[in-house]
Amino acid sequence: MNLRNPKGDKELEALDRMIEEITVDAYGDDEKLWAFRQAFEDNVELPADGLVIGEPVSVIEVDYDGNERRGLTARCRREDGSEHVVAVSEIVFSQSSAGANHIAAYRKWLNLDPFPAEVRVPSRRRWQHKATADDLDLSKPVELVALSVKERAARCRLLGSDRVITLRTSRLWEVVPGAIVTVKPRKQWRYAGHPYLSGEIQSTRIDVKALDLVPLGLEDMSMWDPREHYWGEDESIEEWAKPIIAHGVRPMFEMEQVLPGQDPDDPFYDPITQSNDLKDIGERAEAAKILMELCQADLRCLDAHSHLGNLVFDHSPQDAIRHYEVGLRIGEFSLGDDFTGVLPWGLIDNRPFLRCMHGFGLCLWRLGRFDEAERVFDRMLWLNPSDNQGVRFLIDEVKAKTAWKNYENE
Repeated sequence: MNLRNPKGDKELEALDRMIEEITVDAYGDDEKLWAFRQAFEDNVELPADGLVIGEPVSVIEVDYDGNERRGLTARCRREDGSEHVVAVSEIVFSQSSAGANHIAAYRKWLNLDPFPAEVRVPSRRRWQHKATADDLDLSKPVELVALSVKERAARCRLLGSDRVITLRTSRLWEVVPGAIVTVKPRKQWRYAGHPYLSGEIQSTRIDVKALDLVPLGLEDMSMWDPREHYWGEDESIEEWAKPIIAHGVRPMFEMEQVLPGQDPDDPFYDPITQSNDLKDIGERAEAAKILMELCQADLRCLDAHSHLGNLVFDHSPQDAIRHYEVGLRIGEFSLGDDFTGVLPWGLIDNRPFLRCMHGFGLCLWRLGRFDEAERVFDRMLWLNPSDNQGVRFLIDEVKAKTAWKNYENE
């Protein structure tokens, strides 16, 4: 399957079935437009947060006035309270919502791209809906998803919502982008149009399935055959490779890489490279800022998580492991529970996920969690038998429960 350009065949077939169900009793465009309008009324809860040309709006109503040329329209309210009527095809809903599915089906019926680039690759500067006083109940704990983190403030969104708010608190050292933070709220206010919340952090957890993320796509790259794989110049096969060879042929995939902020007019611009360059000259705060902005734009930017982990790996593995784990869990969520394929390092979009896995395994080892580290390294060898990251040279030390410091001193 190919979920990249623009979506996989299964997704497009699902839209065709949806269009057929909506228009089954309709004849002619006029009746079909009425059928689409009824489908929105029956299945899409309004008002709902949406975007029009990147600007946040609340979609109040979807209607059809009988003008076939105009088609379906949406009445939208901006944050300043003004209302405007736009074509429904211009609305962007949260990707996993019923509204997004209905928009995609409607666009496909109009012979438009059902998944336009604006939806697939959000800009780093994309507008986000701001939380209001009505969105929070200060009498009980509030669950927030951290998007980016500074020393005393974190940009967050309300769990289960697209609405964002800035959390101000003094205990943010355990919070990383993608973590779910439970806060006992103290005060809510607005300053310069932006919503803020203060309070005490009660707990943090990593639960990717609760984040309502769209899984990263997997592109089918045919089959991987261990008989055609290069296992070294000598004829002896190492013990770790024998079960992989015995398992036989497996499907090979490339994981979608999300990198907000790429400039289509400048193919040489790469925010990850820019961050690494800043790190190399000692501008670590600026390097982290770029990576945090990437996470805020899209938590599925796995390379941002891996490089945030790299920034603190040397002096604080207990902090680095949280960054790596978020990226790892998002990748695993995208693979699904029954994935048995291969993700070769040579397919470069697989590298962010493999970097997160590698960093996570190294941190487990450094923290003395040997059994967990062994499982991670073994999984890496199955996913990428070429082992470009060299875990085959480490796994015996981990199995022997050799302390990281002792390994470093060898």
